[in-house]
Amino acid sequence: MPNPLRNFLHLLLPMLALISLAGCAIAKPRTDDPLEKVNRKVYAFNDSLDKAIIRPVAVGYRKVTNVPVRESVSDFFSNIHLPITIANDLLQARPGQAAESTGRFLVDLSLGVGGLFDPASKMGLPLKKTDFGITLARWGVPEGDYLVLPFFGPSTVRDMWQIPVDGYFFDPLSYFERNHAFGYGQYYLPQVLYLVSLRSQYIDAESFLASAYDPYTFMRDAYRQRRLYALYDGNPPPAIIERMQGLDDKTFDPDQLLEQQHQWEKKHPDQGTRQ
Repeated sequence: MPNPLRNFLHLLLPMLALISLAGCAIAKPRTDDPLEKVNRKVYAFNDSLDKAIIRPVAVGYRKVTNVPVRESVSDFFSNIHLPITIANDLLQARPGQAAESTGRFLVDLSLGVGGLFDPASKMGLPLKKTDFGITLARWGVPEGDYLVLPFFGPSTVRDMWQIPVDGYFFDPLSYFERNHAFGYGQYYLPQVLYLVSLRSQYIDAESFLASAYDPYTFMRDAYRQRRLYALYDGNPPPAIIERMQGLDDKTFDPDQLLEQQHQWEKKHPDQGTRQ
């Protein structure tokens, strides 16, 4: 199984959604969350763990590194994880995408000095990521209930299968760990650095979540929307977007949702300025 420290990375998915979906219409709070009571407890546990351990380390990482160093670390891990995307492109019967990702991987591995730099993007080979959860969706597997997993964070019954499949079979770092024995756990270091690097990138976006009317609901909806965009390569059909955002529901009142948001902000004036 993959290193447990790597699983904390899934706590960051909502942060990615906050950035990628900025400017979208206000999404109606989802009601199809039968496991909400348990999910909220797990969410609180993960959030406490992030605040107590992961975030402080990420803040320290930003203080002792400069932007070029952090960019090189990010480029390295983006490239070393591309085999996950390549494998899933093949499973999705998309050989063209697999070939493009393979080309990007080889260019950055060679010309990019092991992936520390990203010449592939300058050559017109963009980074496109996918995973086993998207693979299952493309083959018609239903999404299932929304889940918040301990350490792993937001997921669904369908998406959680990317953890054992991608993490064990396709992740080069996991393969490296399984085939090298170290007496003092040195094999954890790349995963720890990956976690810290990713977490540090989204510190500036925390104010979005801190100012949310209900952070749990906001993260749940942001995760689902992000996965929807990933499934349709960033361009989901308008009808699906409307259904996701509740725009096809004649009883939905966006003004009421905004008022709820404003009332929450008045009661929590310090939550929008977290440093």
